[in-house]
Amino acid sequence: MYWHELTIHTTEESQEMISNFLHDAGAGGVAIEESGTLNKQRDTSYGQWYEHDLNDIPEGQAVIQGYFADGTDLQAVGAEVKSRIDELSSFNIDTGDVKMSWRRVHEDDWANAWKQYFKPIRVSERLTIKPTWEDYTPESEIEKIIELDPGMAFGTGTHPTTSLCLRTLETVIKGGEEVIDVGTGSGILAIGAMKLGARHVLAIDLDPVAVASATENVSLNGLSDQVTVREGDLLKIIDTQNGDKDTGLGVTLPVPVVVANILAEIIVLFIDDVYKALQPNGIYIASGIYKNKEDLVEQELIKGGFVIEAKHRDEDWIAIVARKV
Repeated sequence: MYWHELTIHTTEESQEMISNFLHDAGAGGVAIEESGTLNKQRDTSYGQWYEHDLNDIPEGQAVIQGYFADGTDLQAVGAEVKSRIDELSSFNIDTGDVKMSWRRVHEDDWANAWKQYFKPIRVSERLTIKPTWEDYTPESEIEKIIELDPGMAFGTGTHPTTSLCLRTLETVIKGGEEVIDVGTGSGILAIGAMKLGARHVLAIDLDPVAVASATENVSLNGLSDQVTVREGDLLKIIDTQNGDKDTGLGVTLPVPVVVANILAEIIVLFIDDVYKALQPNGIYIASGIYKNKEDLVEQELIKGGFVIEAKHRDEDWIAIVARKV
């Protein structure tokens, strides 16, 4: 079977939004390649693997490929994606000198090729991410394994925002917490929270592809009874639950922990909803924040009634730990 590959040259800052645009336009898969420069600082404190060979992509730049089935209106897809990329400037997101091109490829060239680069990754003292097709033996009794087949959903642990968020969760989860994971993607953070000792996690996402992927990964880890996956947004969830009434969500609002690994521009849109969903002194972990949006998110969190407890960094990305007051 042949597919049409749309290649977009852009910036690392905008790669997540553009990846979402490709999914929305009907892509059957999305691949991202970041700069392989030797100047890039990479955290290897837990033995993380970076398998991609060095490439000639300039520092701070990225190449994204979206794959579309035969019969797709390529002109319409290209116009839609280009229009949405152009709109990012209104959110002060730098897309750089965007270049787009098409080519026709056989599915064997891309469908499984990326798997050779996804190896077991120890992201923290207690958490290791293991692709389902790889063999791995834990090095210690405290090491917890997250089985993962991300499919088309964001979140393998190789991106700084995901590994950073998992390490931040490890500093917050003490045991027995109910957690809400907003924008769960592959479900990796929800699974990680459970492996760290949470009582139950409600994982929500607007994307039905992500919901399907998260549901499958939760099952792979034997956590279907402890992680509830739902399609929707946080406000809808808040409106659904009424006091102690059983709504089948597995958690009772307000909860002690909310985590969101999404773009800064989205984080600032639902700060009030997170505040309502949290107990007094509850913790909000906001990740996926690029360095040039750090001040914006911090100011909006403080304005929304939070105090900043800590900040964790990986490359140019930041995770903020905020406490409801």
